[in-house]
Amino acid sequence: MQTVIRYATEEDLPALLDIYNYAVIHLPATFDLEPQTLEQRVVWFRQFGERYPLLAAECDGTVVGYCGLTSFRAKPAYDRTAELSVYIDERYHGKGIATRLLQAIIDEARQRQFHVIVACITGGNEASVKLHEKFGFEFAGTFKKVGYKFDAWQDVWFYQLTFGSGA
Repeated sequence: MQTVIRYATEEDLPALLDIYNYAVIHLPATFDLEPQTLEQRVVWFRQFGERYPLLAAECDGTVVGYCGLTSFRAKPAYDRTAELSVYIDERYHGKGIATRLLQAIIDEARQRQFHVIVACITGGNEASVKLHEKFGFEFAGTFKKVGYKFDAWQDVWFYQLTFGSGA
């Protein structure tokens, strides 16, 4: 299986939508409760570009995952902090694709001179915690019972990766 990590394009949107909607329906990884439409994903896609990259993982010509950086908060003092999201097609879990995507997005973040990457992980997602810790993300805190999904209150664990110690 040959995996290529590249910038996502609008042509990838149907595959990205399928991957995301699987998570909406089956996983607490996103707090969306209803599947997204293609039109909603087009609007979502437009936030990516020169400042905030969106990468796709392609295996043998099929998009099987994606990873992106988005604005952490709207205030200008947060401009060098980005929020990370990564989603993998459920049929490709455990094949190292998330690891390759995370390495590539961290490289992109360094090139764009971000100082901090924040990952918001739904409580209990130990696989995601292990993935992020492998890259040096450190636990930063918990927001308790902030999302209600699958008939249960969900915690959000915050992890962060800080580049260097200077400004």
